[in-house]
Amino acid sequence: YIKMRLSIIRTATNSFARGNYARISSSDLSFFEKAIGKDYVKTKEIENYTSDWTRQMKGSSECVLLPSSTEETSSIIKYCAEKRIAVVVQGGNTGLVGGATPIHDELILSTGRIKNNFHLEPSSGVLTLDAGFILADADNRLAEHGFMMPLDLGAKGSCQIGGCIAAGAGGIRLLRYGSLHSHLLGCTMVDGKGTILNLGGRLRKDNTSLHTAHLAIGSEGQLGVVTSVTMGVVPRPLSILSAMLAVSSYSDCIRILSLARSKLGEILSSFELIDGETMKCVESHLPLKNVFQGSHDFYLLIETHGSNGDHDAEKLNQFVEEALGMELAVDGVAANSENERAHMWRLREESPIAAAKDGYIYKFDVSLPLEHFYRLTEETRDKLKGRGRVYCYGHLGDGNSHLNVTTDGEDEELKKELSPFVYNWVVSHGGSISAEHGIGQLKRDYRSLGKSASESSLIRSLKGVFDPHSILCPYKMISTQD
Repeated sequence: YIKMRLSIIRTATNSFARGNYARISSSDLSFFEKAIGKDYVKTKEIENYTSDWTRQMKGSSECVLLPSSTEETSSIIKYCAEKRIAVVVQGGNTGLVGGATPIHDELILSTGRIKNNFHLEPSSGVLTLDAGFILADADNRLAEHGFMMPLDLGAKGSCQIGGCIAAGAGGIRLLRYGSLHSHLLGCTMVDGKGTILNLGGRLRKDNTSLHTAHLAIGSEGQLGVVTSVTMGVVPRPLSILSAMLAVSSYSDCIRILSLARSKLGEILSSFELIDGETMKCVESHLPLKNVFQGSHDFYLLIETHGSNGDHDAEKLNQFVEEALGMELAVDGVAANSENERAHMWRLREESPIAAAKDGYIYKFDVSLPLEHFYRLTEETRDKLKGRGRVYCYGHLGDGNSHLNVTTDGEDEELKKELSPFVYNWVVSHGGSISAEHGIGQLKRDYRSLGKSASESSLIRSLKGVFDPHSILCPYKMISTQD
């Protein structure tokens, strides 16, 4: 990752008044040292924990705790509940909304050492693993048995399994394999009272109770600390193929998506969009070249996962030829080697890096119905009237737009206008202000947009059941400190 110059499009940190929480004392530190060992109670050189990886969202903390088990986590949370010590839960710390970043002086509980248990049942494809496992490491271990994780993220080398669950991570494979709700079977979670909750189980079918484990997905640490996850994993494909198309209009992009669903069917895995301005940005700021001659308004990156390379290649080539023959695409190419496939994916995956190099950046992660997906980009450009540059890339297959606005320098007036405009526009057009990054502190002021009062009340009631003293991740997605 690089350290982006992210615009602070959130309410300033100092606007979150400190809640009525206890401050950490020497006696508290002594208890923590006895509970998990002195080496795992950090009070110095903890800057990497007190800011997110962009270094733009910063807080402070007296200490970082690194428990190694569910039981140690339970002991810590139970003590903090009794003492009214606020806790922020942190996994790989790769989020972009400040959900894992302290705001005042919250204790930081890092789950990075909770990675002792890893058990796969090859016959059923059910995996149980501790929350601290890094996504890429888990995927590599599964590869030895012919399986893979159903999700793939740009942050896979740093993000942890528990954090993926808590953030409700999406990624590039959702079109083929579905969301985490399609795979989570159970989890162990320590609630805000320190109680160890074993939710769900290992069965793919079990309708004997409410599906409580799914409350953990997207919970952002508000209900508890996820320490173990049981989920279904998927067979690793024997054939992975990619192709890119150059397209002249967004309406044709949608028609091509329909064609891909029809012609590629069960092997269609990813359908990504890069707009022409983003591709120009990539070529300007990175040592990468477009796979096509000249410039085009849109580029589509399609990937297939299958079990028969010849069969899949024939289907993909026929799809590309049909898109060209129907004049939906103006150019198209299928990757003929792993190097070509990797190059195509670098163009998409390094689009955020290129945008970050372009100037002061304002980032948005939203979901929209497909008919409005690119209208947001167009209307944002109209709104700015040349005051900034607008880039769009994202997961067109599931309606997830990553909208980026860059300026030559920080613009306070633009900052005040941009977030309300984007978020209100998204909700008014049937979308969500957070597709896969969560709410955290970045979007806290907008969290009620598109949500009914009854739903908000229900969520706060659930918070009270799991975390009655509101010690977990205060000031963020669900807060009793308002």
